[in-house]
Amino acid sequence: MAVYGGIQLFAGRGSVDLAQAIAKHIKKPLSGIDVIDFPNENVFVRLQSSVRGQDVYVIQGTATPVSRNLIELLIMLRTLKQDSADRVTAVVPYLCYARSDKKDQPRVAITARLMADLIEAAGADRYIFLDLHAGQIQGFFSVPGDVLTAFRILSNYFVKKIKRMHDPVVVSADLGFAKKGRNFAASLGLSMAFIEKRRKGNNSQCEVLTVVGDVKDHDVIIVDDEIDTGGTIQQDVDIVKEYGARDVYLSFVHPILSGPATERLAGLPVKEFVTTDTVPIPDEKRVLLGNRLTVLSVAPLLGEVILRTHQGKSVGALFHE
Repeated sequence: MAVYGGIQLFAGRGSVDLAQAIAKHIKKPLSGIDVIDFPNENVFVRLQSSVRGQDVYVIQGTATPVSRNLIELLIMLRTLKQDSADRVTAVVPYLCYARSDKKDQPRVAITARLMADLIEAAGADRYIFLDLHAGQIQGFFSVPGDVLTAFRILSNYFVKKIKRMHDPVVVSADLGFAKKGRNFAASLGLSMAFIEKRRKGNNSQCEVLTVVGDVKDHDVIIVDDEIDTGGTIQQDVDIVKEYGARDVYLSFVHPILSGPATERLAGLPVKEFVTTDTVPIPDEKRVLLGNRLTVLSVAPLLGEVILRTHQGKSVGALFHE
C-alpha cells in the first residue's frame, strides 16, 4: 500500500537516458516537463500536468555543464513543491562539489554543505545519491535520504571475469579509499594492495609515491569512485606496471572524464575500463575508448530504491542489511 499519492518521475537534462531506463524498469512513464534556456541564460521550467498530492522523483545529475544542471535541479524541485506535490525526492546520480566536504585549507568554503542547503531550500523532502566522495556529507542534510553504492554492480561484473584473470589483486586508488576498496576485494574474495599518494597544491593535485602490497605478476583491478581529468589514474597505472603488474583493469563509478581524460585513458595500457551510467558519456568519448569501455547501468538499483521508498519499505533490506 503506497504511503503517498502515485509515483511521478521527472527527468532533468543532465540524466535523460538514465531517467528513461529507470522509468522502463519500474514500468512508469516519465512525466512531461518543459525546460527552456532563455537568451539571458535563465532556465524556465513548466510542468505539463498537475502533481498535487503525488510522490515525485526528480532524476537529475549535476555533472557537466555543472552550473546549468544544478540550477535546473533546484528550479525543478521548487516548481514541483509549489505545485503542491505531496513529497519531492531529489535523485542525483552524481552530486557536484562533493569533494569540497571539509575546510582543508584557509579561506575556503565547505561547498558540499552549500549544496545540501540549496537542495533542501529548493523543496526536496528526501534525497537519493550514489557514491558520495565522503560519507559525512549525509550529515549536512536535515531531511532524510539514502546514499547508495554502485560498487556491488561493479564487483558483480567481475565475479565471472576474475576466473579468467591471472591471480588477480584489487588495488585501492589511494589510502583514503581503502575501506571501499577492501569491501570490493572482500566481495570477490581477493587480496588487496594500496597506492600511497601525497596531496599537494589545492588538494586536487597529487603525487603517487609507492604501492603498498604485492602486485608483481598479478592482474590488478584498480578501484576508485570517479575519474575526472585522468591525471592521477594515469600515475596509478604507471606505478602498478612499474611494480610488475600484468593486465590492468580500471573500475570506477562516476565517469566524469573532464578535459584530456579520455585521451589519457585511451593511451593507457589498460585491458578494460568498467564504469556506470551515473554520468552520460558522449559518443565521441566512447569511440576513443572503443571496446575496452564497459558501462553498467545503475537504473535497476535506483528504480528498486524508488519503489521501496514509495511503498515505505526498507531500503537496507534490498542489500540484506
